[in-house]
Amino acid sequence: MGCLLDRFTATTDIPVSTKVVFDAWLDYQQHGEMTQSPVIASTEIAGRFTAHDGYINGINLELEPSKRILQTWHKSQFEETDPDPSIEVTLEAVSSGTQLTLRQWTIPDGKAEGYQSGL
Repeated sequence: MGCLLDRFTATTDIPVSTKVVFDAWLDYQQHGEMTQSPVIASTEIAGRFTAHDGYINGINLELEPSKRILQTWHKSQFEETDPDPSIEVTLEAVSSGTQLTLRQWTIPDGKAEGYQSGL
């Protein structure tokens, strides 16, 4: 099975500060509320996380408080040979609160469209 190097970018505005969004992304309880599923989270670089009750797992690669999160992740249904997709969340203060830009790349098997609709 080949791996397509799919990617996408999605942007949305959230009516809270960049700090609130950053902290919520890395907090197990708040992230779980966003996704409506159990989460294990980490606020540390190289810290591991899981989402959707272990269906997704990953690692924090870079964390810039209130500005940027870079992570890799892997779904349990991916092939062992599939590279781990990367996700970058950038946060920019705007008049309405925070503009969140989410970029994902190296998504296997042409599934980028399905993930893009989740934001």
